[in-house]
Amino acid sequence: MSVHRVTGLARVISAGVLSIGMLFASGVYADDPVTLTLYNGQHEATGKAVAKAFEEKTGIKVLIRKGGGGQLANQIAEEGERSPADIIYTEEAPPLIKLGSQGLLAKVDPSTLKQIDPKFSDNNGNWLGITSRVRVLAYNPDLITEAELPSSVLEVADPEWAGKIAFVPSSGEFLGQTAAVISLNGREAAEEWLTGLKAFGSTYTNNVVAMKAVENGEIGAALVNSYYWTALKKEKGELKSKLHYFADGDAGGLSSVSGAAVIKASKHPKEAQQFLAFMISDEGQKAILSKSAEYPVNPNVPADPLLKPYDQLKPPAITAAQIGLAEDALELQREVGMN
Repeated sequence: MSVHRVTGLARVISAGVLSIGMLFASGVYADDPVTLTLYNGQHEATGKAVAKAFEEKTGIKVLIRKGGGGQLANQIAEEGERSPADIIYTEEAPPLIKLGSQGLLAKVDPSTLKQIDPKFSDNNGNWLGITSRVRVLAYNPDLITEAELPSSVLEVADPEWAGKIAFVPSSGEFLGQTAAVISLNGREAAEEWLTGLKAFGSTYTNNVVAMKAVENGEIGAALVNSYYWTALKKEKGELKSKLHYFADGDAGGLSSVSGAAVIKASKHPKEAQQFLAFMISDEGQKAILSKSAEYPVNPNVPADPLLKPYDQLKPPAITAAQIGLAEDALELQREVGMN
């Protein structure tokens, strides 16, 4: 073989090796870096905060699609195995419960579940509780005196509260509270309560508007989650309005959760489980609570000092998993003409 032929062959081999190296460098043969897709049904700032903290911790990118929890759950159901979603994060549990009942969620890693109290998560391990909150009565002391504060949420549907009480019938949290009243007091009592609220109460389109109406003296009190008051206080500083916490297991003090789950169709199940574990870690909880004054499910992370300590609350012993989809509550609301 001549020197020229050997030299030519060497050049061909060298060029081939270079081409393969370029293919790996360009990602044709090398594994592409993982990017998780988070369907965020929580508040936008909250989802962004935990995604950013996770990216900084792990280097794994998180693409966020924002929408309502129910809307995103329906989208995942329609997409089926083609869904690009890896994780869904919702403000309330029912969208997760629905997806779990349809077999569209992967089981949460048991090592993650065991880190928090079981009451905050799904009984079957389909989803993980991330933060907790309680229902309260926000009131304006110029319009409602302490002596007038009710011991039970059922009292605010009485004629004495006509023109003084606000509520948000379209709220998922109000639906859950209705389910709690049915469970604790019976369907007849719940029907009477809803009928009274409809007759004597004032309806608002969302909880933020209702909370501001109380603060501005437009209405005496409102049934809301505690974090709406806390958010307004952080925005404005001193507030005139105050919070009344229902006790003794009354439905007025219902505790509920936001939650997250891994989609069964996820293309990155390992990293998706890693994201869930991060959400309840010290770092993840602090990132979430930097944007939302809810109660952490991680017992090592302190709650916002503006909130009444969770161990001092006396909510009813009803979990989000037990309330489920609150279908009976929704049917009852429709029967009384509320929705």
